Amino acid sequence: MLDFSLTMETTDAIYRSPLEAMGGLAIIGSGRQHVAHWVKARKLPSYAAVLIEQGNGHLETDAVGRRSVEGPALFWLFPNRQHSYGPDTDGWSERWVLFEGSLVRDFLRLRLINEQNPIASLRNLDRMQRLFSALHANLLEDTPLASASAASVLHQIVILAAHQVSQTKPSQADGADLSEIIDALRKKAMQPLDMTAFAAEHGMSPATLRRKFLAEIGLPPKAFQLRLRMDHAKELLATTDDKIELVASKVGIVDAFYFSRLFHERENCTPREFRQRYSRS
Repeated sequence: MLDFSLTMETTDAIYRSPLEAMGGLAIIGSGRQHVAHWVKARKLPSYAAVLIEQGNGHLETDAVGRRSVEGPALFWLFPNRQHSYGPDTDGWSERWVLFEGSLVRDFLRLRLINEQNPIASLRNLDRMQRLFSALHANLLEDTPLASASAASVLHQIVILAAHQVSQTKPSQADGADLSEIIDALRKKAMQPLDMTAFAAEHGMSPATLRRKFLAEIGLPPKAFQLRLRMDHAKELLATTDDKIELVASKVGIVDAFYFSRLFHERENCTPREFRQRYSRS
């Protein structure tokens, strides 16, 4: 199934056919090896994560071109996308996992894995190694419970790698720290807010602000503000006896009818119905 076409000094690989019940996320292969030569112009039918424990080299894809890989690092491979990768002259030690399933769509939608930014430099190699080892051990056990556990471990790998990417991004976004801008919007989310003025306050154009927000959290600023307002509204509905008009006002929406319509569009229920379902009083 996986043909590295490499000279391998050591290798340890295992493959599993996915269980039908594991359609959300299925691990179909895992291994560890030391390699000295490149994978060239290959396409996989599944997703893959490749952990480079030690060594340096390059990754080449149509999406990003040729990128340096300096271990420790992890990179993602995408199904039916041609890729080449491999170490420099000294070789490298790698672990890998193959996976598929409908849950991967959520990873992509949330930008936890990203074809345009497939490489994560790692500062906590030990934790990532332990996760790969646990996943491989689950595949060796080969039971339904172990398959579910392997999928859970992969989820942790995805989250850990995403954290590493977010923490190594350049902190400056057109002259401003994006995390500070997001925090500023959180603090002002319940207030009327002119996004043009807000962008200018942080030294960028509205278009740049929108692009930065989309890249960081997957939402434009206005949609992010509305999500914060609706989340706070749900908290108020569930934990207070405030009238709907007052809840709307507290989240920065003057028109209670408009608030109710927005709420219904997002939650598929009215504010009163939400309160009936989730009230804690």
